[in-house]
Amino acid sequence: MMNFFQSLGLGFSSSIFSSYMDWFHNFNCCMLFGVLSFVAVIFFYLLLNSFYFKSKKVEYQLSELFCSILPTLVLVFQMIPSLSLLYYYGLMNLETGLTIKITGHQWYWSYEYSDIPGLEFDSYMKSVDQLCLGDLRLLEVDNRCVIPEGVNVRFCITSGDVIHSWALPSMSVKIDAMSGILSTLFYSFPVLGVYYGQCSEICGANHSFMPVVLEVTLMENFKGWCVGLME
Repeated sequence: MMNFFQSLGLGFSSSIFSSYMDWFHNFNCCMLFGVLSFVAVIFFYLLLNSFYFKSKKVEYQLSELFCSILPTLVLVFQMIPSLSLLYYYGLMNLETGLTIKITGHQWYWSYEYSDIPGLEFDSYMKSVDQLCLGDLRLLEVDNRCVIPEGVNVRFCITSGDVIHSWALPSMSVKIDAMSGILSTLFYSFPVLGVYYGQCSEICGANHSFMPVVLEVTLMENFKGWCVGLME
């Protein structure tokens, strides 16, 4: 039973922003359940008492006032956390410690670290014969996108051909990569780990074979990775 209710929610959240998104999703589901329950009770009450309302004169002014105020309160309860999420995301746009340009191709990703001259690479999915112990099949890549922990990162996402989508479900991130358009995403990663995603647009025959792998590591390890990749 617990697995059933867990399947109704979002996946495991790996950042503060995605945790807020998960909470807002659950909050909206509770609000929706409350509204549906209220409407169902009123509907069956009126259905079972239809003869009573036919035989007597009933004033509906109070009911109309209540049915006007209740939807307004529901919208207000949804507006407050929604504006809080937008405000929190806006705070991440104020300062950027690292800029990464991501370009989608058929069928791989290209990463360019704009603040580090000469640091750019392509990221292809590993074939089955290249996998090591612990690697995830159809999700592991030969070159991961590595970023330091706790740094506000600006991702500039575009495409070199058709429409792709750079998506990380555990981070509540999904942004389309379109040719000729540079989409910008600001994000901070407070938790160390390796996070997997995939292109979520139908971009061709090998659409399901261009995964996204993001590795969040310590600043010292990130500097060592940059030096090793550029040698």
